[in-house]
Amino acid sequence: MCNLYSITKGQAAIHEFTRAMRDRTGNLSPLPSVFPDTTAPIVRNGKDGVRELTMAG
Repeated sequence: MCNLYSITKGQAAIHEFTRAMRDRTGNLSPLPSVFPDTTAPIVRNGKDGVRELTMAG
């Protein structure tokens, strides 16, 4: 099931949908293919409880 996902929306759309309050991604470009070893954006709760958009992978 590799290459099943892609990131086609920008940071603003992700912020609006997830209500993330903090952005730690930098310049997020579209990812036409997300593989298991690809660094991709995630939304998590930070140490202070604030929802943040960051990269993981």
